[in-house]
Amino acid sequence: MSMANYGIQRHEGGVFLENGAHIVPGTKAEHDREAARKATLAWSILQDHSRSGSESRLEIFFDALASHDITYVGVIQTARASGLEEFPLPYVLTNCHNTLAAVGGTINEDDHAFGLSAARKYGGIFVPPHMAVIHQYMREMMSGCGRMILGSDSHTRYGALGTMAVGEGGPELVKQLLGRPYDVGYPPVVLVYLTGDVRPGVGPQDVALSLIGDVFPDGFVKNTILEFTGPGVEALSVDFRNGIDVMTTETTCLSSIWKTDDKVKDYYAAHGRETDYRELNPGPVAYYDKAITVDLTEIRPMIALPFHPSNVMTVEEFLSNPWEALERVEDKAEKIFGSRTLYRNLKQKIKNDGVYLDQGVIAGCAGGTFENIMAASDILARSGPGNGQFSLSVYPSSQPVYMELIRQGAVGNLMKQGVIMRSAFCGPCFGAGDVPVHEGLSIRHTTRNFPNREGSKPGDGQAAGVALMDARSIAATAANKGYLIPATEVVNTVSSYAYTFNPESYDSRVGNFWKNRDTEGSLKYGPGIKDWPEMPALSDHLVIEIASVITDPVTTTDELIPSGETSSYRSNPERLAQFTLSRKDPGYVDRARTVREFEYARRNGEFIPEGLWAHAFEKLASITTEEPASLTGKTGIGSLVAAVKPGDGSAREQAASCQKVLGGWANVARDYATKRYRSNLINWGMLPFIYDDTAPLGNVGDLLVLPGIRKALEEGCETLTGYIISASGNEAKAVTLGLPGMTESERQIILSGCLINHYAGE
Repeated sequence: MSMANYGIQRHEGGVFLENGAHIVPGTKAEHDREAARKATLAWSILQDHSRSGSESRLEIFFDALASHDITYVGVIQTARASGLEEFPLPYVLTNCHNTLAAVGGTINEDDHAFGLSAARKYGGIFVPPHMAVIHQYMREMMSGCGRMILGSDSHTRYGALGTMAVGEGGPELVKQLLGRPYDVGYPPVVLVYLTGDVRPGVGPQDVALSLIGDVFPDGFVKNTILEFTGPGVEALSVDFRNGIDVMTTETTCLSSIWKTDDKVKDYYAAHGRETDYRELNPGPVAYYDKAITVDLTEIRPMIALPFHPSNVMTVEEFLSNPWEALERVEDKAEKIFGSRTLYRNLKQKIKNDGVYLDQGVIAGCAGGTFENIMAASDILARSGPGNGQFSLSVYPSSQPVYMELIRQGAVGNLMKQGVIMRSAFCGPCFGAGDVPVHEGLSIRHTTRNFPNREGSKPGDGQAAGVALMDARSIAATAANKGYLIPATEVVNTVSSYAYTFNPESYDSRVGNFWKNRDTEGSLKYGPGIKDWPEMPALSDHLVIEIASVITDPVTTTDELIPSGETSSYRSNPERLAQFTLSRKDPGYVDRARTVREFEYARRNGEFIPEGLWAHAFEKLASITTEEPASLTGKTGIGSLVAAVKPGDGSAREQAASCQKVLGGWANVARDYATKRYRSNLINWGMLPFIYDDTAPLGNVGDLLVLPGIRKALEEGCETLTGYIISASGNEAKAVTLGLPGMTESERQIILSGCLINHYAGE
């Protein structure tokens, strides 16, 4: 989707920031680059938390951890299997994802009971359902200037509060719980320099979407640290900064950090945590690997059309030619779903007097903040959505926020206008709750609009879409009775809102067992909570079937393992695995299970290679000079997924663990969309191969023979030769596969078969 590049300018090469005010190209200044690199905020925080003794290879130990009720059961079960005895650092278990018991009977509430019992036993902090979404609680209660927080949710971002936070898959939290480091190379640091001030009607989502739309498509900031500074920062409230910051995940950066000022100091004071504040500023001369300047004055109300937050344009541009824009959505739908028919009726939203939508939602860590909802209430003061198809739901991000909205009259006003008020819940971000009508289009101030993130099931003939917008323009559209309109057309002033934090709801209900644990307590298991299956160590050789080939430019974790209705099964590895690739390749699970049965037979000494498998073992024998029959005891059998660029989006480890449960041994890709997905593969004992050839690796049903794979890993090889045995002709084709940049600990995890085996065996 094309868009006017309002307010965003890139600087491709390195730059120096002088006195926090002047950006000078690295080639035009005579400063000491290495000394200036150490003057960034990122440098000081990362080095303060690293125990490696190396400036280039970091071993990070975090100050606190956070998980929600889709991930914490798996984290704790994995840590228990690896030797967990207590939580060695504050670990917050929130309950903001599986708070609806609509799927699977009691299993969501069973997970909550497990979480509470684990917090008591191991010394955690338990935030009951509906009290707060994960990131709002961490902002309010756990952030601190100069701290680092690790969360098993991709939107773990508290940079605007001076806290460098990272979202990763659950096994990375397991490492911290077991006293092991977060191992990462020193990342590039990108300056994000803000100037100007936002115009009335522009909100944090507009700034965030503008940034995402510019940098995501070509990976400009992939796996970097974004460091926000400049005079524009001071013009923004802390709530506004938080709203931009949480969306930096969608740029594919690793983390973010902002300079701090008196507004941040006042935020901590308002939350009774004055001592958690300190001023953070880059040094007099700081060096950055790249830079982005953002002129806030130029930012317009934005809309991100399905199916990605980077699919952006201004609302004005969209309204000037909605037919063409929605035609492009249909083009994208055809590529994603293989059919135009599911989304062919989106253009019916175009009416003579505008574009009429079906639903609005303001929710979660991005949308449900105090200022967003106050601004929406102001816009809706005199008119609501009316009694047509369009509806508006609002989810405050925490009980303290809700209480303050009530105290200031915003909740009463919104309800009077027909807005539905909900409790703190992340469901609208991943397809649980507020699912729009078939062929509907929902506008949401949430984090993502990937396919099916609104909860529809195209496999069942259902289709709906989400367009991301800021709460202000969503409220303006609601006041316009569902006809799309940018908030700049109805808002004339930029309002500020005083906030009073009241912790009484937390004091009454949150279970804080940090330093007060019940060592004799037991875990409470429901019938849906299952242990991880046995995962064998890497064998001498592998023969792997290509069980799925995905040719999309990018594959999201939602496509690897869907969100929404699957969330309730996250504590049952085998049950959840049945959904793997269900929206992308419905035949994958059966193919992988068939191969897994071969592996079970092999371990029992009952596998006799036949057909294509016989050809594969003959090829292996010709390379190893061993008899085919003797090789079955030394050769693991499994499956793999081949994709162009998998792993964009969520940090959920299940995108990898489900493949492992089904017998997966590898992914083969040209690149991995995020570090966290590659880490998830490794932590579940799967080989993250890189295949640079533009020709496909092979077809579904072909076999990949990997002779001497264990020895290659032990010796630190970064490239190795495999052989594709074609299902169509049985010929063997040599292929070169890469394993670049693997650390010794990563290799040891794969050699052990998975992280659980690695730590349990120590």
